[in-house]
Amino acid sequence: MTNIILLCVLALVTLVTLAFFAISIGANVFLICGALALIPLTICVATLVWIDRWEPEPFSALALGFCWGAGMAVMTTLVVGSWVQPLLTIGTTANADMVGAVIQAPLVEEFCKGAGVLLLFFLRRRTFDGPIDGVVYAGIIAAGFAFTENILYFGQALQEAHGAPSGLVGIFILRGLMSPFAHVMFTATLGVCVGYAARHGGTGMVLGAWVVGLVPAMVLHGLWNGSSFLGGSFFIAYVVLQVPLFIVFVVGVILLRRSEARLTRMRLSEYVPSGWFTPQEVPMLATGGGRRRALAWSKTFAAAPSMKEFIRLATRLAFTRQRLLVDSRGGAAGRLATGQELEISLLTKITTVRSELLGRHAAAVWQAQQHQQFPQLQPQQHSQQVQQNYREPPH
Repeated sequence: MTNIILLCVLALVTLVTLAFFAISIGANVFLICGALALIPLTICVATLVWIDRWEPEPFSALALGFCWGAGMAVMTTLVVGSWVQPLLTIGTTANADMVGAVIQAPLVEEFCKGAGVLLLFFLRRRTFDGPIDGVVYAGIIAAGFAFTENILYFGQALQEAHGAPSGLVGIFILRGLMSPFAHVMFTATLGVCVGYAARHGGTGMVLGAWVVGLVPAMVLHGLWNGSSFLGGSFFIAYVVLQVPLFIVFVVGVILLRRSEARLTRMRLSEYVPSGWFTPQEVPMLATGGGRRRALAWSKTFAAAPSMKEFIRLATRLAFTRQRLLVDSRGGAAGRLATGQELEISLLTKITTVRSELLGRHAAAVWQAQQHQQFPQLQPQQHSQQVQQNYREPPH
């Protein structure tokens, strides 16, 4: 109930924020810029969903994260930023715009987005299982933030160009096409730190990791904003700095997914001696190749949804067991008992889904055998013949 109420509150804040910008830049401009902002948002969300496809996070959690980024984080940034920037320029002759972009914006924006990551950890502790979850949760918050910010920047560019599309095209190419993942990358570094701590430690470790994770998020953000003041050298900085950083980000996600697969395989293997899984099922459920082959096999008898659920539950079980091992060492009796209940529940569901899969496969095999036995019969005749076989006593 708390999560639902909070989601409704954040959704309302997001609507108020967007309405405020619509009034500020005009309804027509807002609609145009909002439509353009949907393009990088779709790219980011689709990528995050793909990354998280084997053990997807609850939709309500992702919606809450998006609303935090698109509404609460933006409004908080505007308020806190107006207080921080004057403090940063006291006693200095530095360019106020540069200070705001390179120092104030990274400090305030990453702190506000990061607060949402911490909130999701406490609200969704049972599903915040590791670095990949940290990337997904932090990324969806950052994507929401970038969506609202893009509307504002696109609208300002259109107004400054007095309605000429040329001003809007340039900023759209820069923010919407050249750097749609910028905010996602910044905040994802924080998410990785929090996710690692969530997998291997308790609340204290998570809070420490959150503070540590703010540093790379703010530094990367400051470097990106600072490159906009290089003038003609911006594209050189983009190629030399930002493109390699994006490649590092992609490689990092790949390595994290492989690490997650190894952990899943290790934890599921611990259930083999007790008979919950067979030795053949573990690689099928824990590796990308095994999962793809399993899905392809299940599609041959129209059971792909059940196989996806089987994979999801098994992955969730592996992460739950990892959490149990950490809690057992840390003496967290309450969380340990809750985790054990979840483990039993997952094992029960896995058994049910496996039985459904095997039942559907057996039914498909039986139907294929009957079709081979009576290939010349029409469907109605085939049904009558099968019923007759059941009525006739064995010879």
